[in-house]
Amino acid sequence: MNTSIAVKPERTDALRHDWTVAEAEALIDLPFADLIYRAQTIHREHFDPSEVQISTLLSIKTGACPEDCAYCPQSAHYDTGSDREKLMDLDNVLAAAKAAKDSGASRFCMGAAWRSPTDRDLDAVCAMVEGVGALGMETCVTLGMLTDAQAKRLKDSGLDYYNHNIDTSEEYYGEIISTRQFSDRIETLANVRDAGLNVCCGGIVGMGEARADRAAMLATLAGLPTHPESVPINALVPVAGTPLEAAEPVDALEFVRTIAAARIMMPKSVVRLSAGRTNMSDETQALCFLAGANSIFYGDTLLTTDNPATLADRALFDRLGLRPMAI
Repeated sequence: MNTSIAVKPERTDALRHDWTVAEAEALIDLPFADLIYRAQTIHREHFDPSEVQISTLLSIKTGACPEDCAYCPQSAHYDTGSDREKLMDLDNVLAAAKAAKDSGASRFCMGAAWRSPTDRDLDAVCAMVEGVGALGMETCVTLGMLTDAQAKRLKDSGLDYYNHNIDTSEEYYGEIISTRQFSDRIETLANVRDAGLNVCCGGIVGMGEARADRAAMLATLAGLPTHPESVPINALVPVAGTPLEAAEPVDALEFVRTIAAARIMMPKSVVRLSAGRTNMSDETQALCFLAGANSIFYGDTLLTTDNPATLADRALFDRLGLRPMAI
């Protein structure tokens, strides 16, 4: 255990943007009880610990992505059996959004397997954003890289959040993706922020990275000029046909430690317990909520991978005394 690096206390009146990787790793290294206590204490200062924000994610354009992300079944570089579908029509998207709202979701997220959208693509997505917003739901899209003009166009359509994960540390990034650079991710995040959009940005654990890489990923997120409003922490879901199909699952307590560190380093952000929940026990998920996670995805699928059934989530919420967060 690393005890040589002092971890500065988090102050609620002055959010830190100067976390070093060494400090972040020392935070993750803390004795488990100390780490959870600190995370839960900070969580209660900013959120109701019994409320969880509910989102639903829909793939509006599936497959044939030109990127080579080693974890992604939608990459055109790999034979995963994933369907290749064109952009969904507006009526079907709005029907899915209404069903999500009726099931208790407050945010509707739409994902398209693009490197970056064309202006014609963006026109169609903006119509979806406007329609979902008219239902009284928060809106989020993930479309790949954006120019500043495209980000502003989405803002003008009423978009609330843009998701663009950094995935891992800058040092490990090249082991996972070769078709774009880590700096491309940061540039898109800057365009999104400059347009006045809320940022949804997190990463994936369990891709063969070291704890130092997880610490570096969190230090990058917490070092942004404004912390992301939403921070999804994903556990890798290995998919046959991808380079990471045989990746070893991340240790459950290591995953909880990552959640807790994210909560401490970004105390006012909503931390989402995201992909990988189908492989987690109820007890692991409960520890994640205790560590400061306060958002999940509702619904049976996340783009193309499985997600716990809505009824199972409702049962877990009942057991833990949790309730959906109102927008």
